[in-house]
Amino acid sequence: QVQLVESGGGLVQAGGSLRLSCAASERTFSTYPMGWFRQAPGKERDFVAAISRSSSITHYADSVKGRFTISRDNAKNTVYLQMNSLKPEDTAVYYCAALAWLRSSSVPTSKEVAYWGQGTQVTVSS
Repeated sequence: QVQLVESGGGLVQAGGSLRLSCAASERTFSTYPMGWFRQAPGKERDFVAAISRSSSITHYADSVKGRFTISRDNAKNTVYLQMNSLKPEDTAVYYCAALAWLRSSSVPTSKEVAYWGQGTQVTVSS
């Protein structure tokens, strides 16, 4: 059982930046591809970004390409999401996820998630 704990959420003005972190409880962290998803009120949980075990492959949702960057530090059992040029439509609860697998040719869905974090709120004011 992998426990994931997100941090770094908060309230920010449009155009600002936030950096989310997700710390994993297990040293097996490096064996999992990792991802970030988000869920706005009344909407489904959507894919945001993913990264392979070695960081050689990254995927992004079209809505965040060029603004968000996913990275990981296997020595610290931590994955990050740097969010720049934030927009009000980025407001959501952001969830860290350990993925069962990650394809090089397509983005993951919730079906590929092995473990979820508890989520952290990101609110972007206009």
